[in-house]
Amino acid sequence: MADSPLPKIRGTRTVHDGWASFLIADVTLPDGHEATREIEDHGEAVCVLPYDAARRVALVIRQFRAPPFFAAAVPEMLEAPAGLLDEPDPQAGARREAFEETGVRLAALEPVATVWTMPGVSTERMHLFLGPYTPADREGAGGGLAEEHEGITVTEMPLADLAALAEAGELTDLKTYTLVQALRLRRPELFG
Repeated sequence: MADSPLPKIRGTRTVHDGWASFLIADVTLPDGHEATREIEDHGEAVCVLPYDAARRVALVIRQFRAPPFFAAAVPEMLEAPAGLLDEPDPQAGARREAFEETGVRLAALEPVATVWTMPGVSTERMHLFLGPYTPADREGAGGGLAEEHEGITVTEMPLADLAALAEAGELTDLKTYTLVQALRLRRPELFG
């Protein structure tokens, strides 16, 4: 790309501004062609997989998600706790989401990666973490914030079951799949 000119965004126009903003960008591509691109912008996000190494379990949630239901009639998703980043520190955001959604207070977090979730359409970068916990760290009920009407069900699931779902192609949430596989690579003895 050193020999090619950089792409350029000549301008944008907002077509919707709500929880997320939707923009149309007028771009000049590296080859000089002009095009338009759609951009969904809602900010950065975090996701954490809380796991108990001694008992070989993880805390995951189940909740209704309108897009998978709209696209494929999927009534609920099995996911690791996640949400938008409201604070400048991604680790603080991951701890907040874990407590709101599962009731667990996480201390140490193990960074996995910061990834673009849908680079073809979204500005979202997600900070992924693993979060060790013990039964003593479960201080709340979880379930999400009442005012957000998330309808979250918290499940403590054996890590071996999560691995089996991943292997069978049935762990369909990409962020959760990534975190389960990262934990399997880092701590394979937890899945035996």
